[in-house]
Amino acid sequence: MAIISERLVFRPYNDGDFEFLMSLLSDPEVVRYIGNGKTRDRNGGKDFLNWIYNTYEFCEDMGLMVLVNKEDNTLIGHAGLVPQTIDGNKEIEIGYWISRKYWGKGYATESAKALLKYGNKQFDRQRFIALIQPNNFTSQKVAIKLGMEIDKKIILGGKDVNVYATK
Repeated sequence: MAIISERLVFRPYNDGDFEFLMSLLSDPEVVRYIGNGKTRDRNGGKDFLNWIYNTYEFCEDMGLMVLVNKEDNTLIGHAGLVPQTIDGNKEIEIGYWISRKYWGKGYATESAKALLKYGNKQFDRQRFIALIQPNNFTSQKVAIKLGMEIDKKIILGGKDVNVYATK
């Protein structure tokens, strides 16, 4: 998957990125609105990395990718097109996590817009979703900037989740 935005290069995870992944998974603020909202230990981190690798095997154009700042090669988060099944329907989620020290700099919006553009072209599809918990106002703003609206409300992993979708 070759995705490049104004400031970012998207690249697949590799085993050398494990400590960076753990920095995301172990930060309570980063994972606050992800899944069950709980941090993960190293075993949970290995399971998560394996899940990422399995997504790559499912489809080479999908999965969470490391976001690398073009200017200085700093790892600032990850984002990707993630296969989801919602109410029995196969969907593609635009997902993004940004390391806390890079919050408020527009990286989530930049990466999400790049993924939407890539997904439109690569999959010849207009509908993409974002799974966002109701109190995650920052991610809601990103979804709205992509032209998404709330499509429905579901329970996922015991949490209320709004399914935002492109029109």
